[in-house]
Amino acid sequence: MKLYSLLIPMALLMGGCAQKTGTPENIVADNFAFADRQLRFAFTEIDSAMQRLDERQKENMVFAPRNIQPDGSLRLVASRDWCSGFFPGELWYMYEYTGDDFWKQKAIEFTAPVEREKTNAGTHDMGFKVYCSFGNGYRLTNDSTYRDVIIESARTLATRFKDKVGAIRSWDHNRDKWQCPVIIDNMMNLELLFEAAKESGDSTLRDIAVKHAKTTMKNHFRPDYSSYHVVDYDTITGQVLHKHTHQGYAHESAWSRGQAWGLYGYTMCYRETGDKEFLNQAKHISDYIFDSPALPDDLIPYWDYQAPGIPNEPRDVSAAAVTACALYELSMYDRENAETHKRRADKILESITAHYRAKENADRGFLTLHSVGSGNSNSEVDVPIIYADYYFLEALLKKQKLEKDGTAIL
Repeated sequence: MKLYSLLIPMALLMGGCAQKTGTPENIVADNFAFADRQLRFAFTEIDSAMQRLDERQKENMVFAPRNIQPDGSLRLVASRDWCSGFFPGELWYMYEYTGDDFWKQKAIEFTAPVEREKTNAGTHDMGFKVYCSFGNGYRLTNDSTYRDVIIESARTLATRFKDKVGAIRSWDHNRDKWQCPVIIDNMMNLELLFEAAKESGDSTLRDIAVKHAKTTMKNHFRPDYSSYHVVDYDTITGQVLHKHTHQGYAHESAWSRGQAWGLYGYTMCYRETGDKEFLNQAKHISDYIFDSPALPDDLIPYWDYQAPGIPNEPRDVSAAAVTACALYELSMYDRENAETHKRRADKILESITAHYRAKENADRGFLTLHSVGSGNSNSEVDVPIIYADYYFLEALLKKQKLEKDGTAIL
């Protein structure tokens, strides 16, 4: 359900929109012009990296950029990697903004290898992989074959739903550590289920998404609305066994990208259901983020809000970009705080543009710098990561559409 009736007046949206780097239109146009040049360069970097693949990587059909390795090389991944859908998604966003058939053809080319994931029941990351690629492709082309991939992928994801728990199982690894781990990231995969339910008429998919969101809301959040990363459940009774982190600083800390996943996820769930419980949850998560004394003035968070070395800890641009996406849409629904949400999202985009953007024709073709994958395991620390770029472009599109049409829904 698209809640267009909740759109806020444009006069309210435009208040406080002035950009230090130019008009609102300029910051979008400037970044997409940069992305046009940088992603063309990225293709040459991908081609070079493909030529250096070993036989095992070729057999696994490695194709999509993920990050820059410690040795400076470009890391490519296969479709089974949870990040495989972000680069094709970026290309669809380029097509959406430019209308240039060049980007459509490139998006089609890089989307195709992800299709084999539609029957991969061993992962919860179906939304990240399939919805970011095929979902955007279907939205922009209305290609029925893309629709079929979305529906089959959602039904595959639904097989991971555990009725006793009321949630979708996230990981199958580390069985000696967890019985049924559910991570906050999984909120982002629910949009695939909502979309497939609408396209197929299968209400079971929608029901699973709603149940998962409610279970996560009940068990993942502390009284201050900071989120645990991992909640482990007993597979027989459905009771909570442990509350942990895997990528944040500590079990009781607030991993910054986890907060962003929650904010985006519950804002999206409100759009799809109209359930004010989800809207209130999104508002509370936003309050936690922006009331945090550890949040820097430029609104680009450290990788964890309790990281011990603040202010000398790495920032996480990916968390900021996801947050901006959520805030633009949240401004549509939370009328009382609409101007504040939008102003904060604008500030994030200003900061990324001014201080965290990659160097043109360098940085292996990535758009942004300074993201963190998993700080506590020293993995992907302070490097460009593909999902930061994807959500940066998404936020720019949401900003443009909000200011032009009064809706941030792409």
